[in-house]
Amino acid sequence: MMMSEFSIAMACLGGVVLAGVVAHGTWQARKAGPLRPVQPPPSEPREPVLVVDPPVGEVSLEPVLLDGQPAPEPSMPAPAAQDEAAPVVPPPRRPTARIDALIDAIATLAVEAPVSGDLALAHLPPARRAGSKPLLIEGQNAESGEWEPLRPGQRYREFQAGAQLANRTGALNEIEYSEFVQKVQAYADLLGAMADFPDMLDAVARARELDSFAGQHDAHLAVHLHARGTAWSVGYIHQHAARSGFVPGLVPGRLVLPSTEEGAPPTLTLAYDPQAALADDPNQSAVHVVTLSFDVPQTPASAAPFDTWQASAEALAEAMEAVIVDDHRRPLGPQAFEAIGEELGQLYEALERRDLAAGSMAARRLFS
Repeated sequence: MMMSEFSIAMACLGGVVLAGVVAHGTWQARKAGPLRPVQPPPSEPREPVLVVDPPVGEVSLEPVLLDGQPAPEPSMPAPAAQDEAAPVVPPPRRPTARIDALIDAIATLAVEAPVSGDLALAHLPPARRAGSKPLLIEGQNAESGEWEPLRPGQRYREFQAGAQLANRTGALNEIEYSEFVQKVQAYADLLGAMADFPDMLDAVARARELDSFAGQHDAHLAVHLHARGTAWSVGYIHQHAARSGFVPGLVPGRLVLPSTEEGAPPTLTLAYDPQAALADDPNQSAVHVVTLSFDVPQTPASAAPFDTWQASAEALAEAMEAVIVDDHRRPLGPQAFEAIGEELGQLYEALERRDLAAGSMAARRLFS
């Protein structure tokens, strides 16, 4: 009888020890895994698709039920007090890309009589590119005399076509220029127009000079945030990034801080390993580093992207227990950011002297 009670006691003790070992192992596994968000991050808008001339109109989301009550539509502003007006100020729209003698080789198309915009639009080349260079076509409005992108219902007394001289793929070359001439000549034939093209050698020489300038004054500033200890899960990164205004981008592993200008490139980009975002369970993927960057020529200096970049890096580093480092994993402090800011100021001045101020349409087209 005593042996039976002793056996039962030992068995119970063994069960307690076994449960403790299992619990300890689970806790250790949880501790060793990546940091997870405290709660699921809220649903957020996706990165806007960049278009040359975005359509007019607001995009609203369907309301959802919260605790049995309909939530207010995200596109609607918060209700204002009855005695106060709450005007909705839409964000400024990104201007439409226009032919610019500074960065385009321009051909003129003369017609004997005004041509309708509908006809001109119907005969546009299906692919408005010459190799890797955009091809733009505009018309001179017969009534206003202004050059403008082609519109239906208008009449145009002259046309012009522009081939971009350079972009981040390089300078316009002889093959691309020949493709430009072929497409524009075919378009002119359909309109019954006489085309006049710039000299190819002159256009190619201008393209090489512009490409050289762009290569010397292009800049993409980036810093890396390395986890000091425990790695991060994807949800953990999203949660802290959302608190700084970031929203999911169009590609996996990319978050963006949207521009205040509608349709413009994002102000900042926060990137991490896309394989972690594509995992079956992203919150089981361990991410040790994220990269915070901004494209200098694409963002106007007036928007203070550098200050936002530095402030976002410091805020995220503190919240996520990370260290800010450069490409060589050297820690960056306030003095390093100050030095970068001084060099950036000189770059802004150089771009402005060339009439290619950062954030201008010409600069965005050249550095694209």
